[in-house]
Amino acid sequence: MFLATTLFLKDTMTPLSNGWKKGGGHVPRRFVYRTVSLDDIKLIKNGMKTTINDVVMGVSLAGLSRYLNRRYGETKEDKGATQKKNNLPKNIRLRATVIMNIRPSPGIHALAEMMEKGSKAKWGNWIGSMLLPFAIALYDDPLDYVRQTKATIDRKKHSHEAIISYFIIKTVLKLFGAKVAAFLYHRVMNHTTICFSNVVGPMEEIGFYGHPMAFLAPSVYGQPHGLMIHFQSYINKMTFVLSVDEEIIPDPNRLCDDLEESLKFIKDAVIARGLV
Repeated sequence: MFLATTLFLKDTMTPLSNGWKKGGGHVPRRFVYRTVSLDDIKLIKNGMKTTINDVVMGVSLAGLSRYLNRRYGETKEDKGATQKKNNLPKNIRLRATVIMNIRPSPGIHALAEMMEKGSKAKWGNWIGSMLLPFAIALYDDPLDYVRQTKATIDRKKHSHEAIISYFIIKTVLKLFGAKVAAFLYHRVMNHTTICFSNVVGPMEEIGFYGHPMAFLAPSVYGQPHGLMIHFQSYINKMTFVLSVDEEIIPDPNRLCDDLEESLKFIKDAVIARGLV
């Protein structure tokens, strides 16, 4: 999948696509965020016997499906949408480039430990990528969004795609240099629709000179995608940050609303089924 995407395989053009335009990483961007309860996400996780990552990806799938359904139906009368009757085209290929650290010993190590002779602690990050398909659809059962993403993520875990992509880029970097490696990596990202990251934050409150940190809302600039979704946990909160190209997504706060409402619908469904 990684090689095919590098060579020719592109996502379907949708209202979220950047049009594969050149210079897409250097346009003005807007950053918006929304903070929700991490306990709500854990409630879904425990009820459905999944992981937090499965839940946030399921929420993302639900929110993106709702948003795209509305964008595709902008010129139509709103008569309500169901799984069988909605505005979404069939067979949309929409993938997220999921960036992850595959270093065997993740975490922060004491400098003295890392400098010890024979230490197994590694310096820096080993960045790999995984191309995660999103099955864009409206489901009558909100829990299907989590089930769908869990099944996809489980398949991807067994494929070792992140490790393979890391070694491909590393090999190209050694043989052909940084420009060729950057070109290939940029090409992969330019052929997908979304960039996605989920980072585990501190479980205890941190502060600077007696001033507690209220929340974390990290993001990045320079990626060619029209949309990047970044989930960041901190204590008992989860903040999702959207980095958008406003020419592509002129209403990022509506997308935030869709994500937040999707979390509520999935949580309510878990409670209604008596799964917790």
